[in-house]
Amino acid sequence: MNVLNLLFTKDGLIYQIAKNKSILEEKSYFVDEETPENFIADQLDKVLIKQRFDEIHIISALNHFTLMPEGFSEHEGGYNLIAYNAHVDKENEELMLSVNKKFNVQFYYTFPKNFYRKIKDLAIPTHFNFSGEKFLNSINNKNNKEIHINLYHNQCEFFAIDNKKIILYNNLDVNSEVDFLYFVMFTLSKIGFSINETNFFAYGETTENETFISELQKFVKNLKIVFDNLPNKNFILN
Repeated sequence: MNVLNLLFTKDGLIYQIAKNKSILEEKSYFVDEETPENFIADQLDKVLIKQRFDEIHIISALNHFTLMPEGFSEHEGGYNLIAYNAHVDKENEELMLSVNKKFNVQFYYTFPKNFYRKIKDLAIPTHFNFSGEKFLNSINNKNNKEIHINLYHNQCEFFAIDNKKIILYNNLDVNSEVDFLYFVMFTLSKIGFSINETNFFAYGETTENETFISELQKFVKNLKIVFDNLPNKNFILN
């Protein structure tokens, strides 16, 4: 079975082509100030026609989301809930839902409609998910105060968990060590987590963000690198 995995981040697209759990091809595209406006859309077009795929799995790490208890059913209010955290363009954003039964929560998130239509127009099985739900599903939480950090290119997502209860989730841009450390320390102070009693876990692009990790280790007593997203191996916590 030929499977296309797609990860959309705030400034990029990463794809993998897999066959029977073996990674055949992987590539990343990121934008900067000089990148053409439709660069990611153009790269997506090229990826989608590379070959005939049996399935496509799409993960969105775009930070248009809100977290709700599982069972919340006022789906028509999803856009308004997300709008408390980020500007929402209903005309150009598709409202999506991902449910995490492990922690009894659900995520409303939006996905660009132009990307959504390009993928759905292929008329093959597609599976959409939000990065926070997939990340949360991979966490093995004990009865402790824990901080779980998943690092991407210039971005991270972050869970604070206490006694198997989610205290906080966030997904934000990270462009400097100062921003990263301020975010972590500010969050700890707001939710009442002591640095000494909290266990920290890092995932994702830990090698690319080695400086962030080393700076965090100066302040944090208990930090474990769970794994690194090595090329052609891991893909968003597979």
